[in-house]
Amino acid sequence: MRTPGIALLAAALLPLCAAAQQYPGKVVRLVTGSQPAGGTDLTARALQQRLVPALGVQVIVDNRQGVAGMVANEYTAKAAPDGYTILLQPGSFVTVSTQLNASPPWDPLKHLAPVIQVSTYDLVLVAHPSVPAANVKQLVAVARTKPGAISFASSGVGSNFHLAGELLKLEAKVNLLHVAYRGSPPAVLDLLAGRVDTMFVHVPTVQEYIRSGRLRAIAMTGTKRNALLPNVPTIAESGLKAYEISGIEGIFAPAGTPHAIVAKLNTTIGSVLATPEMKAVWAAKAIEYVPNTPEQFAAKIREDFDRTAALIKAADIKPDR
Repeated sequence: MRTPGIALLAAALLPLCAAAQQYPGKVVRLVTGSQPAGGTDLTARALQQRLVPALGVQVIVDNRQGVAGMVANEYTAKAAPDGYTILLQPGSFVTVSTQLNASPPWDPLKHLAPVIQVSTYDLVLVAHPSVPAANVKQLVAVARTKPGAISFASSGVGSNFHLAGELLKLEAKVNLLHVAYRGSPPAVLDLLAGRVDTMFVHVPTVQEYIRSGRLRAIAMTGTKRNALLPNVPTIAESGLKAYEISGIEGIFAPAGTPHAIVAKLNTTIGSVLATPEMKAVWAAKAIEYVPNTPEQFAAKIREDFDRTAALIKAADIKPDR
């Protein structure tokens, strides 16, 4: 004989189970904190085109930029946990911004349900041709000779571009001047004009400038060379063996979203990303997709959250108020 408590619990779960079985039955909103034409916005639109036939419903991209991704994070966290509002963010908007820009403190794994990691990518360190350095060793030597004279641009405080520079400062024990911008486009424009010296950035953003000689590729931030820039060594190859930083992008749902819906999204999105067509799109963007479960993605978010917390403390990074 079932107890009243068990009966009540079963009754409460019935609507959720039914909703999961019928999902999706209406428009899915894909929220991102990226500005239109920004890096993660381009990822969102590449996915959107292929998710429409895969899910069988309309998928719209909803750009909600602001406060280094926190506007989009909080919008999604407050949405109904039914799978119809999902979030695509770079990892730094989830693991870093929540430490620097949230009050009270925000734990992404309590407010969001990780669905799937859709990409991983490394950054390239580029310099304006006026900088007298062709590699990391030379750049470090210049920075040690003139502390604070070499600047590096970023898309904002707490961005992966910013963290990459702070990690270089710590590992090389040099003083570089951080110049924060509101997004990558204005930072790249000032770099091209020589108003800032260097920048850590996505390869596709600056690939043509490297080819034309308007920027010089110094090094890659990951553990291996990039297929689009095979002659550019990693920073670890250049002597700073402990240096490594990479970026990710992932999809989240509001916390409390039924596991069946999270699992369906993971399977559907993973199937899309595994097609030869999408592999080609990702390769052109210098990013990779490795199949993963929601649990594996959650573990990655927790690992990155703890790792960046240590870097934020060591580099004494403060919020940009």
